[in-house]
Amino acid sequence: MPILPSRRHAMAALAGLALASPALAQGLPAKPLRIVVGYPAGQTVDIVARNFAAALTKELGQPVIVDNRPGANGSLGAQEVKRSAPDGTTILLGTLGQMTINPTLYKKLPYDTLKDFAPIAQVSTGALLLVATPSFGPNNLKELIAYAKQRPGKVDFASGGNGITAHLAMVVLERQAGLQLNHIPYKGSPAAVNDVMAGQVPIMFDALASTLPQVKAGKLKALAISSLKRNPQLPDVPTADEQGLKGFDISSWVGFLAPAGTPPATVNALHAAIQRASASPEIQESIRATGSELAVTAPADFGRFLASEIRKWGQAVNDAGVQVD
Repeated sequence: MPILPSRRHAMAALAGLALASPALAQGLPAKPLRIVVGYPAGQTVDIVARNFAAALTKELGQPVIVDNRPGANGSLGAQEVKRSAPDGTTILLGTLGQMTINPTLYKKLPYDTLKDFAPIAQVSTGALLLVATPSFGPNNLKELIAYAKQRPGKVDFASGGNGITAHLAMVVLERQAGLQLNHIPYKGSPAAVNDVMAGQVPIMFDALASTLPQVKAGKLKALAISSLKRNPQLPDVPTADEQGLKGFDISSWVGFLAPAGTPPATVNALHAAIQRASASPEIQESIRATGSELAVTAPADFGRFLASEIRKWGQAVNDAGVQVD
């Protein structure tokens, strides 16, 4: 006759299993975690995702992989996560454009940011830099505004494409400053930055990751930072707010989201694991290298932030008059 284990022995066995599986002990499935990135390998969001994957692998004691699903400005990756089981094994590292610009930019978007996803945590925020050709007359935003007002419709600005964050940031600046500028879209940021350095187009907004090295090399000059506070890597460059555009605050960001229907306890466990992983020096260095700052927010705060960003960027998209079928 078999001997049944005592309740004490059974509890001890379960405790031992929990200790052997950190993920299980934290309330997460004891399965590999997949981080979906809606952009190609090597882009900023992909680099951040891979550093988080390495840190979370150590934190959870089980594999965490990055799955690149590029296409349609991140839409394919978002759709992949929307369709995934809401069990904590698949999450998205989403971007500003993918989650808050696309809802207005695309007529037929295959997901609803607020309905199809459960926010976990915003993890970074980074300002854009307004830069100019070194030979361009204005040396700051105040001078640029005065210069452009005397030449309505005659001052060109570059961007990496219609409807991207850098394009829409300039649209917001135009509206707030009362300017009329001429947009020159390129197929990608590198080509746009190259032509601004060469003097083909005088100004543009772009991420610090692509503009900061050129500013430090003297190939571009910085006119303004787009966030409400100065960037520690460019402490002498004033914000747009400081130069008269009160409340001007545009920052690029990335954050983790799970499929809608993921249990709150699982969302909270993922948030806690991400917060602990963010203490990794590799995570902090990878985010600093993009010109961004680490900013891990609570799920509810991230949800409210997403709603406000959709409203803000929806207005910018409408003002720009751009839409993608």
